[in-house]
Amino acid sequence: MAPSGETQTLCKDNVNYRLHFRMINEQQVEDITVQFFYKPHTITLLTFTVVSLMYFAFTRNDVDPDNNLRVGLLLVISFFLVISVLAFPNGPFTRPHPAIWRMVFGLSVVYFLFLVFLIFLNWDQVKTLMYWIDPDLRYATREADVMEYAVNCHVITWERILSHFDIFAFGHFWGWAMKALLIRSYGLCWTISITWELTELFFMHLLPNFAECWWDQVILDILLCNGGGIWLGMTVCRFLEMRTYHWASIKDIHSTTGKLKRAVLQFTPASWTYVRWFDPKSSFQRVAGIYLFMILWQLTELNTFFLKHIFIFQASHALSWCRILFIGVITAPTVRQYYAYLTDTQCKRVGTQCWVFGAIAFLEAVACVKFGQDLFSKTQILYVFLWLLCVAFITFLCLYGMMWYEQNYSSKITSSSDCEDSNFTDFCGRILDGMKGAKDSGSSSSRRRKGASGKSKSTNGVSRKK
Repeated sequence: MAPSGETQTLCKDNVNYRLHFRMINEQQVEDITVQFFYKPHTITLLTFTVVSLMYFAFTRNDVDPDNNLRVGLLLVISFFLVISVLAFPNGPFTRPHPAIWRMVFGLSVVYFLFLVFLIFLNWDQVKTLMYWIDPDLRYATREADVMEYAVNCHVITWERILSHFDIFAFGHFWGWAMKALLIRSYGLCWTISITWELTELFFMHLLPNFAECWWDQVILDILLCNGGGIWLGMTVCRFLEMRTYHWASIKDIHSTTGKLKRAVLQFTPASWTYVRWFDPKSSFQRVAGIYLFMILWQLTELNTFFLKHIFIFQASHALSWCRILFIGVITAPTVRQYYAYLTDTQCKRVGTQCWVFGAIAFLEAVACVKFGQDLFSKTQILYVFLWLLCVAFITFLCLYGMMWYEQNYSSKITSSSDCEDSNFTDFCGRILDGMKGAKDSGSSSSRRRKGASGKSKSTNGVSRKK
């Protein structure tokens, strides 16, 4: 039977873990100044919901059956979002308002349930569903059916190069700027960028639009679009890290311009934490978790191209860009929760948004495999095996380089900003221990030859400082 003191310690640890997970999964708003926007208005919301439902039920024309289904589906999603605001967790963010992130999580649950429903349909039912959503999809074609890729790559002219700077090039640039804001690591961003270009090479036999000329892939994609976006995103990260976040109440601001400025700043981050995926004592579990993160990122990107190729709609269609925007929005809390799970020893499980995002990525892949059997029957297993091998090797080099950088330059990084975040207290302690160990390892050999009495004095001195 365990001693009572040990039992009390275990109970306290369990309570701390639960409170810590709740702080990461459901961040609370601090220093509320405008109470109206953060007080529960459940009775008002219930009254509005019932009245609006009665209005739509008794006033609209229900002659058109298709319109009835569309309106009913939209209202089901709308009222589910209302329930999301009441019941779901805030997530790791509180700006501009926790209710928005609850609705984002609600939309991710709706999409997850839709994918579960989709994989139990047959191909004819899926086509009927798509044509019901958009009748013009009956005449949709793939880009690969009307365009040629990687043709006359030896012909390099300014006119041809400039023709590649279209809306898709801007999408590459802007997309990588957003990814850099989420990941906040040059090493991981560049590794994902390079491995994605390798992914295009190895899956080119399945997706013809992955075929590109070498100068388009290396210079335009990796160096200019991806590299420029990474630089812009990381520059914004450095700017936000250097800011001093002191928020004044809108009630204390007397000028109209100041009030408007404060209202606009509500859509900016409340604080900015320095992200450090590695420390000098990174465990194997942490390294494996980052490798899994990069593989899942590649899978999500692949799903984008397989979905529009298998279900036959172009990149300019609303189904494509709406999904891209939606995945981008839910990626923000997902990366934050996954980073906390990897780096914080007090966080013992992933957040709910991270869990749903992982389920969505795998269900999209399952849907692609089920409804694209003709396409995947042409898969060359050797290419897939080489792809996994190359991704693993390049990721290993990236992780090794990042660990080497952290071990050699960690003492130059100020960790005070990390200590201010209560979610990363233990992580901050590990950084400080690593800095202290690096400093001790550089001491003179005469200090190492001190006797046992000298060591005890040194230890006592450290404990007195603590």
